[in-house]
Amino acid sequence: MLVHGNPTWSYYYRKVISLLAPDHRVIAPDHMGCGLSDKPQDYSYTLERHIGNLERLLEHLRIDRFALVGHDWGGAIGMGCAGRHPERIERMVMMNTAAFRSTRIPLRIRACRWPVVGRLIVRGMNGFAGAALSMAVATKLPADVARAYIAPYNSWRNRVAVHEFVRDIPLHPGDRSYRTLVKVENGLEVLRRMQVPLLLLWGGLDFCFDHVFYQEWCERFPEAQKYFFSDGGHYVLEDKFAAIAPLLRQFLGSGVKMGEEGRR
Repeated sequence: MLVHGNPTWSYYYRKVISLLAPDHRVIAPDHMGCGLSDKPQDYSYTLERHIGNLERLLEHLRIDRFALVGHDWGGAIGMGCAGRHPERIERMVMMNTAAFRSTRIPLRIRACRWPVVGRLIVRGMNGFAGAALSMAVATKLPADVARAYIAPYNSWRNRVAVHEFVRDIPLHPGDRSYRTLVKVENGLEVLRRMQVPLLLLWGGLDFCFDHVFYQEWCERFPEAQKYFFSDGGHYVLEDKFAAIAPLLRQFLGSGVKMGEEGRR
């Protein structure tokens, strides 16, 4: 289960899908409002809602056991689901993400949360998804790849979820998704105690999820396999896929049974 963040969509995982598909059933959903999913304007784009959507998708597809891969907001969403159903998680891969509380947020992202101004930046000027094309990578994206990333977010209406994701970042107890994030954070300890294998793949040039977040993951999961790419950006799969591909294949193996084997 490949869970994307903001402002990407399942396209972020296109190379991972091609890599794993010969040996795995690979599921890469687009969150509501993202990618090729519907983009309702009057919708509760909250962390709780996204976690619930992922749970319902797994139930609909009758997925009892799975490996979880998360990036950016996909970490909090995916780990939220995993914490509620830890017995179903074979193994986990986290990339430049957080699933715990923090008040660290760059000014350039904080500005996108400001009333009126933030809405104009994100929905009017495409200043979040568009800016990420250069700010989230260390190596310039090919023109066709850049176009694909922002293709679903081509209008004020279609950028609704991009803006709502930014607004929903839980920084303080009064924020609408703060209590949900606390529950997600508590679930991490359950997963650690159950010794669910974790692979950390981190772009060291990430201006948002920087080395501080990486270190917290390492402290929370001291037994995790860890790879820190000092020359990779937030979209670490774009910058470092050649190095990451063999790590994913080795960690995920050739199917669910490898998960059980890896726990011994």
